[in-house]
Amino acid sequence: MQEEKSLMRKIFRRVYWENLSTILILIGVFMLLQPFAMWMFTYSFIVILVGTIGFIITSHFPD
Repeated sequence: MQEEKSLMRKIFRRVYWENLSTILILIGVFMLLQPFAMWMFTYSFIVILVGTIGFIITSHFPD
């Protein structure tokens, strides 16, 4: 039981998931500001929203 808890603590570390959420937000902002593809502009808000929600959730993970 202790090994499972330790494994879960290793997987759900705040640093990794917050960085991933931040990168997702930055990708969404890039998609919003690029002038090349309309499909990227169309999905940019969803990507930013998912990144923001992910950041809020992961800010409650243990250090």
